[in-house]
Amino acid sequence: MLPLTDRTWLWFAAACYLAGFALGTIAVIRERKLSRAVMYAIISAGFVLQTLGLYVRGLEVKGCPLGNTFELFQFLAWSAIALYLVIGATFRLSLLGYFTSVLATALTVVSLAFPSWDPPTRASIFGGNAWIEFHAALALFSYGVFALLTLTSLMYVLQVFSLKRQHLHGLFSFLPSIRELDQISLRLLAAGVILLTASLGVGAVYWLDDIGAVNASKLAVTVAVWAAYAVVLVLRLRSVLVGQRLAGWLLALFVIVLLTLPLVSGADYAR
Repeated sequence: MLPLTDRTWLWFAAACYLAGFALGTIAVIRERKLSRAVMYAIISAGFVLQTLGLYVRGLEVKGCPLGNTFELFQFLAWSAIALYLVIGATFRLSLLGYFTSVLATALTVVSLAFPSWDPPTRASIFGGNAWIEFHAALALFSYGVFALLTLTSLMYVLQVFSLKRQHLHGLFSFLPSIRELDQISLRLLAAGVILLTASLGVGAVYWLDDIGAVNASKLAVTVAVWAAYAVVLVLRLRSVLVGQRLAGWLLALFVIVLLTLPLVSGADYAR
């Protein structure tokens, strides 16, 4: 029997995320409480399979698999799932698992569906530089934090809508309270900014030694994302940007992040 390829493992993971999405949707339609244990188990299985797929891919490319758009989307989904497995267990948010499965399904299936995002030939990633590899992985993990932040922001908007319109059945009946969602969102926003700040700091260790090797466009995109989220964090801490306005800005920011993600794909920040 031939060994399973990295894409095969990743398809298995996508199937698990899709199963979680389907079961969650059925539960919502039937207005039944979503089993947190079942959802957690399904997503955990998908996470293990996706980890295997990325591990096999990493062995093939001899580094962290972040060299093209396909790998970036897969790693982003993996990061969001990894964080959910911690957050979901800590805060007991069953519905967050459903929303996370929707996000993971979209990111994994879409990236697998476009072969052009994963060309057969590619340059050696990161040039063997451990600092740049760690910088890139840390940056993408912070994007995973922002992905989960986007989900809690969406849940906040839905909860406000349900309270205003008195729609307290179906999906809306399972949403966490406004207060709880606000607290979790603030912590995720702070964590994402801290991680991305650390990522830029790690990258600077290398860039300061060889400024001429820095790819200005890729660095500019990353710094712009960091600055945008940092400004939102400051405004939130000063209570200038709160509630629905904050959630709206966070949703819009992540859409921009996804649109700019292909711009930072490639071997590294150099050349």
